[in-house]
Amino acid sequence: MVVIPDKPYWLNRIARDLANKNLPFCYPYSHSFIKGDYKVANDLYQKGINKIQELTASPDSNPTGEMDIGEAFKDIAPDLQKYVVEFAFAGIYSRPGLDNKQKVLTTITALVAQGRPQVGMHIKTGLTVGLTPEEIVGCIMHLIPYTGFPSVLNALTVAKQIFEEQGLKVDTSAFD
Repeated sequence: MVVIPDKPYWLNRIARDLANKNLPFCYPYSHSFIKGDYKVANDLYQKGINKIQELTASPDSNPTGEMDIGEAFKDIAPDLQKYVVEFAFAGIYSRPGLDNKQKVLTTITALVAQGRPQVGMHIKTGLTVGLTPEEIVGCIMHLIPYTGFPSVLNALTVAKQIFEEQGLKVDTSAFD
C-alpha cells in the first residue's frame, strides 16, 4: 500500500486507490493532492467559486450568495464546502455541452423528482441565469407523469412563493 507520511488518512486512501486504479467518480481531481500540487487545488476551488458567482450573480463579499453549500455544517463536516465547490461547480457545472439555463433546469428537474428542499435555491438560481417563471413552471408541470402529483405540487408551492417574493407573475394567457 502507498503511504504518504504526515498526510491525513483520506489522502493516503486516495493514494492507495490511485495506485490500485480503483478510482470512484468522486476523485476527479485527487491527482493534484497526491502530487502535493496545492496550487491546482486552490485554482479548482476558485474556479468553482467563480461558477457559483456566475450562476447567482453574488458579490465578492458573499460569493456563494443564497446557496448553502456547506457553511451550516462547518462544525461537523468542515470540508463539505470544498467538495461542493470543487466537484459540483468547478467540475460538473463548468463542463461544456449545456448552457447555464439548461444546467439549472436539469438540476431543478432532478430535485423535483427527488423531492429535495434545495429546489427553491435552484429556482432562484434559474431566475438569475435568465429562466422565465413560465419555463420553470413548464418544466415542473412536465414532470407530473414521471414524478407524480405530490412532488410537482410541492415544487410548485416553492416556486409560487419565490415568484411572489420577487414580484414575478406567471403568464397563464396561453391557457385561457
